[in-house]
Amino acid sequence: MPNTRPPALDDIDRQLIAALQINAREPVAMLARQLGVARTTVTSRLARLEKARIITGYGVRLSQRVVDGGLQAYVGITVQPRSGKEVLRRLSVLTQVQQLCAVSGEFDYVAWLRTDSPEQLDQLLDLIGSVDGVEKTTTSIILSSKIDRGQPV
Repeated sequence: MPNTRPPALDDIDRQLIAALQINAREPVAMLARQLGVARTTVTSRLARLEKARIITGYGVRLSQRVVDGGLQAYVGITVQPRSGKEVLRRLSVLTQVQQLCAVSGEFDYVAWLRTDSPEQLDQLLDLIGSVDGVEKTTTSIILSSKIDRGQPV
């Protein structure tokens, strides 16, 4: 069985990732200055982190005022035994599902949903609830974001 463990990260890797999480568009020369290493070191580490799929992409984080144009909600989803794969397959095609996590505790999955209106959210929740294998959903609408640190290293 192949080793699926990610390679160990040293302090420079962690600092590099943290700097990119603050500003993924930071020039390599500036990153090198911040970390006190050569530009070639930053370039080779970025290539290694991308190849190892530790860094899987670079993106844009929207400000709250832009996101507030729609409606966001977290939905706890309880599924019937042995229905998880089918529920996952059906939810993966819904573009309003921003993230779906398998969790421990009261729910089997927690989904982060984004819609344009309360009516759209209502329709989406009806659709999710009608998926074969979904036993129960519990929804919490996001009123505001108080702390957003992105993903930790």
